[in-house]
Amino acid sequence: MPRSEAGPLGVFGGTFDPIHLGHLRLAEEARERLDLEYVAFIPAGQPPHRDAPHSTAADRLEMVRRATASNPSFIVDDGEVFAAGKSYTVLTLERLRASIGPERPLVLILGADAFQGLPTWHRWREILQLTHLAVGNRPGHALPDGIPRGMASAELDALCNNHRDNDPTSVHQSPAGRIVPFDMTPLAISASQVRALILAGQSARYLLPEPVLQYIGQHHLYQPI
Repeated sequence: MPRSEAGPLGVFGGTFDPIHLGHLRLAEEARERLDLEYVAFIPAGQPPHRDAPHSTAADRLEMVRRATASNPSFIVDDGEVFAAGKSYTVLTLERLRASIGPERPLVLILGADAFQGLPTWHRWREILQLTHLAVGNRPGHALPDGIPRGMASAELDALCNNHRDNDPTSVHQSPAGRIVPFDMTPLAISASQVRALILAGQSARYLLPEPVLQYIGQHHLYQPI
């Protein structure tokens, strides 16, 4: 993990089953809008909020490596893949904070839909003590002025109202504690859509990077058994 103090470190976790262009574009736009030095992609080993992934942790890690290899601002962290137990975000953030020290800003990148589920996360109230949150507005999941009513708990609504900062550069001013929304290009691509196309024998080209598509074909991932 780079230890330069030149800029905030973005953190982008997920199952990445498989990683696709929507993931990469979200990370790139967060990096640019918030002026992040790097974005660390962290594939989940054992995601706690989902069913078992359709491909192994080793395959998902390799696909992320291939997808990000051409971007020098993207790095890959395998800490969750090889950790014992569930892949809880708060534990990963504690590990990263211990690695980079108390002063360098951390920025956890989320879509607005994932942000609305924050109260279901393990030790979720501690997350803003460790990191900023960069919330990308996706189609149908905008975050205009706090949380849309009826879509989140009162606690999350209050959290957003107390910590929201519309200035993307604010993440450079402290190690953690701000919620910064940003608009992202609407790309309605999902991993489940990609898997369904491959399972049906249809083309998933132009939905995910070519090196990932090649890896899926070489290793017969997501295909009928």
